[in-house]
Amino acid sequence: MFQYAQSMLEALARLAPERYVIKIAYSDQEWASVLQRLGLTGHVLQYADIGQRISDGAMALRLPATLTRVIGRLFNPLVRELLSLECDAWIFPAQESLSYQVTVPSIGTIHDLMHRYEPGFPEVSAKFRYGIREHRFSNIARRCNAVLVDSETGRHHVVESYGVAGEAIYPLPYVAPSYLQDSLERPDFQEHYQLPDKFLFYPAQFWPHKNHKRLLEAVHKVSLAHPDIALGLSGRQQHAFNDIQQHVELLGLTAQVKFVGYVPDADLRGFYQRARALVMPTFFGPTNIPPLEALAMGCPAVVSDIYGMREQSGDAALYFDPCSVEDMAEKIALVWKGDELAQSLAHKGRVRTRHRGQPAFNQRLAHIVDNVFKSLENPVAP
Repeated sequence: MFQYAQSMLEALARLAPERYVIKIAYSDQEWASVLQRLGLTGHVLQYADIGQRISDGAMALRLPATLTRVIGRLFNPLVRELLSLECDAWIFPAQESLSYQVTVPSIGTIHDLMHRYEPGFPEVSAKFRYGIREHRFSNIARRCNAVLVDSETGRHHVVESYGVAGEAIYPLPYVAPSYLQDSLERPDFQEHYQLPDKFLFYPAQFWPHKNHKRLLEAVHKVSLAHPDIALGLSGRQQHAFNDIQQHVELLGLTAQVKFVGYVPDADLRGFYQRARALVMPTFFGPTNIPPLEALAMGCPAVVSDIYGMREQSGDAALYFDPCSVEDMAEKIALVWKGDELAQSLAHKGRVRTRHRGQPAFNQRLAHIVDNVFKSLENPVAP
């Protein structure tokens, strides 16, 4: 969501200035440098913490949207702060409960509805998460003036799930973040990470839906024929990390698997440039950002054949069934031993990125914003 918001800010910075005045509201100081780079100015929110607690509390209690709007205007200082900026509409690039609680037109975002399509994973269904997510997303879909999704598959999911008009659901696909091209590699990169000369890369937090265990089993299977195989896993040591680490030891892969910890954005370029391939066995979609990062950097991608992943990567990736260790191992082996295949995928990825990068994102967002304001100026009678 952080990366999606950065892409959106770049697109907003290029909207026609004679037509639109852009106001950015934020609370995290990380955004100050991003705005400065883009030539944008922002309003630092004074009541973000307490206002978000009130907003999320109303969501957790599953209060009706009409009631939360009354509560927001009367009692939520964050809502009043946003209203004081006198904007004609607000865009919320994250899946914010606030997006349907403000009393001005809004464009909300739904990145995924995996609590509906993959409810077996506790990170989206356990401890009341399912009900809370359902309340939030159904209200975003039904109460916002428009909703951004990541793909045509994402649009289908929202329409199918909540019975809303598809014309108000706009696909705005993820693009590879611009910092991949702009960042400079730290001079001690290799010394710091100590990566092998040839390795697979999977950047993901250690959630169950990220499917690390089957990936490890596939790597073990490939290692029987290719003992030089290596895998780099990034992500903080939290969630199911200990379980994954134990599985590495159980499979005897301690020499082949390297945990590199949290990798800052500026260092990702170095991983993609060095990796033999990105391998992403996730169960969640509809689409994901790491395959786009890999394609942009000429790193072959081997990914789950789920939801909108083919829509996202086309012929620039190999696909496998994330439930099948055998299928995953087969595709990994193809790219590990096949130099020509790896080069072909890398070339196709760069070509695809040229046509689906930030400029295309800018044009698409401008089209969406124009359409939304036309609908506000000429509302359809009920």
